[in-house]
Amino acid sequence: MLNSSVKGRYLACMVVDATGSGMYLPLSLLYFHFMIGLPLPQVGAIMTAAAVVGLLSNPLAGVLVDRYGARAVVVGGYLLRASGFACYPFVDSAWTMALAVGVVAFGDYSFPPSIQSFIAEIVTGAERDGLLAAQRCIRNAGLGVGALLAGAALAVSNDAAFHVIVLGTGALFVVAASLIRGIPVPRSSGTAAAAPVRRGYRLVARNRPFLGLTLLNIPTAFGYMVLAVSLPVYVTQELGASNSLPGVLYAVNTVGIAALQIPLTRRLTRYRRTRVVASGGAVFCLAFVSFAVLGQLSSGTGLLIAVFAATALFTVGELMHGATASALVASAAPEATRGRHLAVYQLSWAVPTALAPAVLTALLTLSATGMWLLLAAGVGGSALGMLRLERRLPADAVRIGGAVTQGGAVTQPPPAVRPVPHPQHA
Repeated sequence: MLNSSVKGRYLACMVVDATGSGMYLPLSLLYFHFMIGLPLPQVGAIMTAAAVVGLLSNPLAGVLVDRYGARAVVVGGYLLRASGFACYPFVDSAWTMALAVGVVAFGDYSFPPSIQSFIAEIVTGAERDGLLAAQRCIRNAGLGVGALLAGAALAVSNDAAFHVIVLGTGALFVVAASLIRGIPVPRSSGTAAAAPVRRGYRLVARNRPFLGLTLLNIPTAFGYMVLAVSLPVYVTQELGASNSLPGVLYAVNTVGIAALQIPLTRRLTRYRRTRVVASGGAVFCLAFVSFAVLGQLSSGTGLLIAVFAATALFTVGELMHGATASALVASAAPEATRGRHLAVYQLSWAVPTALAPAVLTALLTLSATGMWLLLAAGVGGSALGMLRLERRLPADAVRIGGAVTQGGAVTQPPPAVRPVPHPQHA
């Protein structure tokens, strides 16, 4: 079991990490536009190209995790990002911008598989679900704090403010690296050392159930993006709502996650993870159908209430799906090649995130109602696929702690037959 001081250190790292990201993300395009005078379309193109190249760090991170351990890769990714931000004040042209942004992108895309692997190394069972839930709450709060700090700095309206934000972000990543470096990792049971990891990603390709998990996540990942991409355009242009409404809806989502993720996840650990994830997908489906129906409502108070209700449904789906899906995937990945497996899974997030602005905008232009119904069909299909995949996944990934299920709920076996915990997890 993870002791309170180690858990506190890890969550403190997530606060520092998210605060740094929150400081920079709101002005990522504006920094190079104002500081070196590059046109916004050129800045956007360079950042997109760097992100595409940065995707290469995802499979590389998987290999490094399996060889050197997740903690080393997380620390290295933080330091890589810090070094990239340290170079930002010296950028004076498009090609030097591409180099600096590329370094940061490599660090960014190495983070998801390495931090997921790190969590899997330090906690197991229901504690893993709980830590992931706490992480989601903490990161939402940290992003908000970082955005407020950036806003305060930019109120000064001079070049020094931009430099303070960028260098401050890099410094926070150094602090995050030192916090992670101080967290002890339990000794491996030896499984990783004995496995033929030299076969690389061929082992992942042969793991059909895990590939199924990865493919089923793609429609859901597109669904997650609607809050940032589709919903602001839909409610303001299609429904004629106020331009301030998207910000309020975003606040409803983030505050809801921060307030409810931990207590809800604690209750959901009684049930099969696959059933919880599928239920989250079903709620997403209802939310998207609700958004589609909004277009048929007249303007006024009724429409406003319906928009908030649909957003609340979306938030419930995210609360049910997010932390539990992460715990399911981390538990389903074999220990010896966990880094490679999670690197492949993270592509099911990275690729939709990169494509969503173009794909969702095009669908919204063709038919707003059609876009919502297509998203609903996608997440609904993923939910059904998860239920069918359940019997092919490892039992300890589906059920926490090797528990026995009765009607979908998880109950611990009686003490007389309870297995003796491995020393690594004791």
